[in-house]
Amino acid sequence: MNLETNNEITERDLHPIWLHGLNQPQQQAVTNLDGPLLVLSGAGTGKTRVLTSRLAQLIATRTANPFNILAVTFTNKAAREMRIRAVELVGPMAEQVTLGTFHSVAAQMLRRHAELVGLKSNFTILDTDDQLRLIKQVMEAEGLDLKRWPPRMILGLFSRWKDRGLTPDKITKSEAGDAAQGKAKTLYSAYQSRLLALNASDFGDLLLHMLTIFNQNLDVLQKYQNLLTHIMVDEYQDANVAQYLWLRLLSAAHGNLCCVGDDDQSIYGWRGAEVGNILKFEKDFPGADIVRLEENYRSTGHILAAASTLIAHNEGRLGKSLFTAESDGEKIRVAGYWDGSEEARTISSQIEFLLKDGQQLSSMAVLVRAGYQTREFEERFIAIGLPYRVVGTRFYERAEIRDALAYLRLVYQQSDDLAFERIINTPKRGLGEASLQLIHQLSRAQNIPLFAAATNLSYSDELKPQAKRALCKFIDDIMRWGSARSDMPPAELAEMILEEAGYTTMWQMHKSPDAPGRLENLKELVSAIGEFESLSGFLEHISLVMDNETQTTEGEVTLMTLHAAKGLEFDTVFLPGWEEGVFPSQRTLEENGGAGLEEERRLAYVGITRARRNLFISFAANRRIHGLWQSAIPSRFISELPERNLIEDMARGLSIGRVEPVMIGRAETRVGKPGYGPGWQRMASNTTANLAAPRRDSGGIIEHQQQIAFSFGDRVFHMKFGMGDVLGVEGDKLDIQFDKAGRKKVIASFVSHK
Repeated sequence: MNLETNNEITERDLHPIWLHGLNQPQQQAVTNLDGPLLVLSGAGTGKTRVLTSRLAQLIATRTANPFNILAVTFTNKAAREMRIRAVELVGPMAEQVTLGTFHSVAAQMLRRHAELVGLKSNFTILDTDDQLRLIKQVMEAEGLDLKRWPPRMILGLFSRWKDRGLTPDKITKSEAGDAAQGKAKTLYSAYQSRLLALNASDFGDLLLHMLTIFNQNLDVLQKYQNLLTHIMVDEYQDANVAQYLWLRLLSAAHGNLCCVGDDDQSIYGWRGAEVGNILKFEKDFPGADIVRLEENYRSTGHILAAASTLIAHNEGRLGKSLFTAESDGEKIRVAGYWDGSEEARTISSQIEFLLKDGQQLSSMAVLVRAGYQTREFEERFIAIGLPYRVVGTRFYERAEIRDALAYLRLVYQQSDDLAFERIINTPKRGLGEASLQLIHQLSRAQNIPLFAAATNLSYSDELKPQAKRALCKFIDDIMRWGSARSDMPPAELAEMILEEAGYTTMWQMHKSPDAPGRLENLKELVSAIGEFESLSGFLEHISLVMDNETQTTEGEVTLMTLHAAKGLEFDTVFLPGWEEGVFPSQRTLEENGGAGLEEERRLAYVGITRARRNLFISFAANRRIHGLWQSAIPSRFISELPERNLIEDMARGLSIGRVEPVMIGRAETRVGKPGYGPGWQRMASNTTANLAAPRRDSGGIIEHQQQIAFSFGDRVFHMKFGMGDVLGVEGDKLDIQFDKAGRKKVIASFVSHK
């Protein structure tokens, strides 16, 4: 479209609607169109409107043709919303803007120049499963133990290197360390070579390959520098090193780079985000202007004052202070409770009171630091019939929890086919597809549960030796755990099962960012089981919880983690669990020290600024975490909040104690109530009988209704072993001398008369 002949834009240029209602800093950010610009946009300060208005301003003032503009976001949803708003402001010309996520834009570029890195333009982008399969092949070729070095862990290492823009030739010996027996760099190189041979890439490659192309092909880089003369980036604080390098190369010729972000909301360091990108913007882009958006249109004065005072304790920040033209509103309520159960009960009661007072459930949220904390609230909400929704995945719907429950269900009732199917090869036991097909085939033929079919199959020679050994061990474990359940507390039984099955170890070996959280969830599950007298009672309780599908016209309370809440807002927000070791997270402090503490404080800032009108912060003096009762002190973040903005509701001698912790240390732990620990004695029984186990005859074969008659001397045919003669019959187990395969024990269902 010819900009000079667009009368619609000319008319809008006289009275641009996108400038109406903007405050002075917002107008400055929208109209500053040349050179590097960093827009520090605090929470609730109109960031999205500024971005869209600036895009409209670039087009309307003819500063840039639409096709010369690149706008980068972190989600496809944000890209769609920006494009829709831009089209509403300046018309269909906005459709010509290159607008998308880092990966989608890089993928478009890479398809045009794929041959420069050894790919074809129709290359495939592999998903995680395919990546893991490929890494497994590469590792097996190097003779590595996949149990000692899980492929997912190695994939995580490669992803982190790619996030930092590191190709295999840039990996130093110290960088590689002793991962994969010191072969990590070799594996990385082999993995990349295999990708090229398959004409494939993973998501990390999209940017990594473009960095290689730009650095090795100046003409290609100059082409894009000339084409994309104005670049805008949303959520810049979440950019990783590779994304930063890509932006720096693209903007090097013209310097027209506008980055919008908030250093105080950089909370994704665990997945590669580098807060240093935004902190060193002025140094990296000399002459850059910085515009601070500090007027908040979301929250009340007390909430903003508390947030600003808290975040000011961070040293690694550029600095800004939120304010509002609205009233101070209600002060923040800080409450201390005796234990976590009392905290959940009281918060539930407060929600019910607010509901009666006219607030909508959909305008309220409970935000927790870690996913395992949702369980106590979910169960309380269900108990009192309070409608709720979990953003992300409900506690009992998480994959690791479903896996663990499947083990417990199968131990309790061996006829649970769904549980059997879920865990028979989780973790991997060396039972391939062929083995599983045999189990299913026998189950259908004899009309018996899968576990019974597997038991029968374990007595035969149908399976290869390795698969047979694995199946026999699995069956023996299930039977042994089933025998122990009447003599052990259910929590101890659950912990024993998860450990001896190798399931806990599987997640301990994972190096993916979410692995520690999954382990915490498993510990929380064991803790939950400890509240029941029997395994059957717990499983019945879970059935009721999972069946909870409350429908309501009043909406639902939102329950989610603080990380998931970024970008959202609610009239009323509850922030429970503000104790040392929980928030800030002990694991984060131990792994990342001072940098981790500052990111935790930014997370607290995010939580506070989600609230529009009412904010409740709470802590518990005693909390049962992963089965252990802990006596905790209030989070240091509470002591950093300004007293003038708080109403303190302390009971039973509880107090905040406004003394900042000197050390980054572990909260005191004591066993104050019955729990479980690493020292409990395990029950080891050789008994195989179980009330819930399948019945056996004297030959060990599972009884079933449909019997196929065979006798000595019968001529039979087997799909795998061929023709043979029956030498002996023991229940449904046949001893057959095969013409070519020799003497084998097989199940009658797998042979036919000839």
